[in-house]
Amino acid sequence: QVQLEESGGGSVQAGGSLRLSCAASGYILYNTYCMAWFRQLPGKEREGIASISTDGTRTYYADSVKGRFTISRDNAKNTMYLQMHSLKPEDTAMYYCATRRPTYDGCRNRPPSEYNYWGQGTQVTVSS
Repeated sequence: QVQLEESGGGSVQAGGSLRLSCAASGYILYNTYCMAWFRQLPGKEREGIASISTDGTRTYYADSVKGRFTISRDNAKNTMYLQMHSLKPEDTAMYYCATRRPTYDGCRNRPPSEYNYWGQGTQVTVSS
């Protein structure tokens, strides 16, 4: 059974940095799955912010994080990362990692309903 576990969240002041990790287990072939990061505020819809191709060579970002966040993956360790710089108070949210098989558009950001497995989330709080 596939399991995803996020770590690395915490509290930071505006302008600071954090690195999130998503460790995966239970995969038969981890390097055949798209990976993505989402975030969610209470009462809001889950927002896809970054996704990465199976081999890590193609990345996709929401406009809200482009230029500040970097997604990456290490297939040898079955782990994905989200390096976050220049954090803003509006980045405060619960952050989730998710996975799905590639589709016709590769591993571009897709709606949450199209992802098969999710982690439990890690909280990121940015204070002004």
